[in-house]
Amino acid sequence: MKTRIRELRARDRLNQTELARLAKISRQTVSLIEREEYIPSLLIAKRMAKIFDEPIESIFIFDEEEI
Repeated sequence: MKTRIRELRARDRLNQTELARLAKISRQTVSLIEREEYIPSLLIAKRMAKIFDEPIESIFIFDEEEI
């Protein structure tokens, strides 16, 4: 799964710590998601979609093989 978290953080001028606080997760979890080493729960994905004002599917992009 690809993610646009780093790009959206830069757009909104948020660092990992600030995004983590808003999403109610740890900074380490933000880092893992950005490095595509962790697939977030639906709840976390929904929070991030709200923070960035973007649909979930535009933030987290699945390859056809993953579905």
